Amino acid sequence: MESIRQKQIGELLRRYFGMLLTEEGSNIYGRDKLVTVTVVRMTPDLLVAKIYVSVYGTENKQEVILELEDNLPRLRQALASKVGKQMRRVPELEFYLDDTIDEMYRVDALLSRVNEEDKNLGK
Repeated sequence: MESIRQKQIGELLRRYFGMLLTEEGSNIYGRDKLVTVTVVRMTPDLLVAKIYVSVYGTENKQEVILELEDNLPRLRQALASKVGKQMRRVPELEFYLDDTIDEMYRVDALLSRVNEEDKNLGK
């Protein structure tokens, strides 16, 4: 269970990191991909931020995560300049792929297929 402070810091980082990706993202992973920060989870000591991102516009989603990790020092420094007045220490950043949307589409396709099969059996 996350504390109130963990949630507050996570939401602050989600907002600012999302803005950072809007500004710097095309230089990191290209203009053809859309990367969205879905949630940021903080460790209890607030030293590590686990950033979950959704990736659209490419089949190789893990490549975007690797490109973000390659640019980690630059991203962390840019994030520090944005949140510097609100946080004493910028946490270490870890990136994770959030595939919730992909799973939603997969389940929707399965349910549609089952629905079609039920209609065909009813005829």
